[in-house]
Amino acid sequence: MDSRVDAYIAKHSNFTKLINEIRKILLSTEFEETIKWGMPTYTINNKNVVGIGAFKSHCGVWFFQGALLKDAHKVLRNAQEGKTQTMRQWRFTNDSKVDKKLLLTYIKEAITNEKKNLRIKPIRTKKPLIIPPELFSSINKNKMLNKSFEALTLSKKREFSEYMAEAKREATKTKRLEKIIPMIMNNVGLHDKYKNC
Repeated sequence: MDSRVDAYIAKHSNFTKLINEIRKILLSTEFEETIKWGMPTYTINNKNVVGIGAFKSHCGVWFFQGALLKDAHKVLRNAQEGKTQTMRQWRFTNDSKVDKKLLLTYIKEAITNEKKNLRIKPIRTKKPLIIPPELFSSINKNKMLNKSFEALTLSKKREFSEYMAEAKREATKTKRLEKIIPMIMNNVGLHDKYKNC
């Protein structure tokens, strides 16, 4: 057991009971427990197999190679349709009952697949970088910002561009722009804090 997982659970008190129940099931297997991207992650030979995530309205069990699972009970979903090819999640709300036997069936299948080194190779497509008008305008008005943005990796440029593009209201766009400009100037990616956990 990793004490950092206890801290994670304490921070998500609205789902403490559910997460502890799921964690107990995961720890009854041969998994090693750790924290990656700030979330509880369960590994076999240092390979990510399952994770737990808590959000506002639900918590979920993430299967890193979930697209390989049979999913006979149709409980898995692609949480980021169009972005994630392999990862699947099983969502739980406070009204949910955890079917321990069924969850363990999915977990054991994921473990077996990992031991066989089964993988879905992601299809990499080169999509163009589309910079939203608000960000584009700010970059063009400020030479230092322009220089800093150009120095970013393509993935960081995409993160910032997609973050801005997702905003619908003008107030949200302005707020997001104010947030990311210092990050761009300091070469800090939008999701860097999760990458080093």
